[in-house]
This record gives sequence, structure tokens and C-alpha cells, in this order.
Amino acid sequence: MRFMLQVRASRDSEAGVMPPQQLIEAMFKFNEEMANAGVMLAAEGLQASAGGARIAYSGGERTVSDGPFAADELIAGFWIIKVASRDEAIEWAKRAPFEGGVVEIRRIFEMEDFGSALTPQMQQAENRMRARLAAKNMP
Repeated sequence: MRFMLQVRASRDSEAGVMPPQQLIEAMFKFNEEMANAGVMLAAEGLQASAGGARIAYSGGERTVSDGPFAADELIAGFWIIKVASRDEAIEWAKRAPFEGGVVEIRRIFEMEDFGSALTPQMQQAENRMRARLAAKNMP
């Protein structure tokens, strides 16, 4: 099962304040532990929302709003991990070296979760797309 661990934004992260050196070093160590354990698929930090935008969809209309946005609505970074269970995802998240803040855990949909709504043609197209993406992202 794949899970996204979402690190919630804070006033500091939205103000562009970098974490203390000690936390950065601890995060690198934590990321290395997850990579060495073979559970981490991706990990990224996100820049402040001041440079971002939102697009709202309603009745065919698209409304673009420029950031910044309220910090309590945002994520500041994420990990994507592949583990055997929700409990294992929780155990990894509990090991993150934070002293404050929130990490939200969300399971990622797998193709089989769509059941019969996913036609064989759609599955084949999905497999081709994933193969192209994997090849594009190879070093």
C-alpha cells in the first residue's frame, strides 16, 4: 500500500523561514532511514504559497487565485511511502523528527481500487503512461 504523509504548513514555513540546521540534518537522516528500509518512494518540501496559485472549478468556469493562502489549509512537504499497512505508515510518521506541527497520513488509490470502472483499455493506457514516466525519471 502506498501512503502520502503530508507535513502541514506553519506560519514560519509560509513566511519562507528555513528550519533550524539541526532539524534539517535530522530530516536528512530520517529520509535516509526510510530510503534504506526501502519504503520511501518520494519526498519533497514545498515553497511558500505566496508564489503559488489555486484554480477553482465551477460549472465550466475556472477561477485563478494567487497565493498566499492561510497556512492551516496547506502542506509544506510530503513523503510517499510504500508499506504493508496503515499501522506501519503511522509508525514511520511517528519517527519524523518534529517537535511541533502535524503530519496527515492518506492512502493513495491503487488501480485495483477502481474495480470495474477501470476498463482493460484504461489499465493498458495507465501502464504505458507509468512506464513512460519511469523511463523519463531514470538517471
